[in-house]
Amino acid sequence: MAASGGSGGKATELLRCLPRVTLANLRPNPGARHREKRRGRGIHGGRKSGRGHKGETQRGNQPRLGFEGGQTPFYLVIPKYGYNEGHSFRRQYQPLSLNRLQYLIDLGRIDPTQPIDLTQLVNARGVTIQPLKRDYGVQLVEEGADLFAAKVNIEVQWASQLAIAAIEKNGGLITTGFYDPRSLDVLCKPVPFFMRGQPIPKRMLPPEDLVKYYTDAENRGYLADPRNVLEARKQLARKYGYVLPDITKDELYQMLSTRKDPRQIFFGLAPGWIVNMPEKKILKPTDERLLSYYSS
Repeated sequence: MAASGGSGGKATELLRCLPRVTLANLRPNPGARHREKRRGRGIHGGRKSGRGHKGETQRGNQPRLGFEGGQTPFYLVIPKYGYNEGHSFRRQYQPLSLNRLQYLIDLGRIDPTQPIDLTQLVNARGVTIQPLKRDYGVQLVEEGADLFAAKVNIEVQWASQLAIAAIEKNGGLITTGFYDPRSLDVLCKPVPFFMRGQPIPKRMLPPEDLVKYYTDAENRGYLADPRNVLEARKQLARKYGYVLPDITKDELYQMLSTRKDPRQIFFGLAPGWIVNMPEKKILKPTDERLLSYYSS
């Protein structure tokens, strides 16, 4: 045997003192493993992102986008235009009061001696029409009917009976007309349309549910017979008790027979014409096929 004082003797003495090697005393070397600090489940409890619990370790599926609890979706709890079918097809008409119309005339933004349609109302900043948001024009309401004193020839898309009476009491004329979204966009923004150099399109006829309204003389529809409109003016004057002014020799009476064609968008401009803004010219079609298409 080797001497006890040698290196072999020291190793032998060390093995005698150590316990037998078993699974109970097997450990990794010091520093071989770094134990991760366990974090709580509070605001900094996420072990992966560090931004809180995100549900990746929970049982079940994650909630859908926009879920706010409960069993009813938010677009049914808070109905809004565009979400369900019943509201998305509803036509909207921006209100224009007689008080606002008189204010625009007094400021000089609107000339009462000229025919008034959506082009004049939008340019005068009286209303804002957005066809992409289901706006179909202007609704003339009777607010300020007692103070309205202007004599105008105006075209709107919807009007109450008292508002019609307030216009005609002063010797004016009012017509309700329908515009499809494309024609409405052209009428509200004529200059950008003319700059594109495109021919003026035809105005589409009203849908089936609006034909009755725009052919009724009591509503001053643009599809009504002018003779029935004159009779309806007299009946409305008797109903509200005012004397209907005689306009048979007035310029506005002449406008009643020369009002817009059902296919016409602008006053004085027929469908198919091209307005050349740089050269300030109006180009009219001469081809027979174009004439028959725009005149039908």
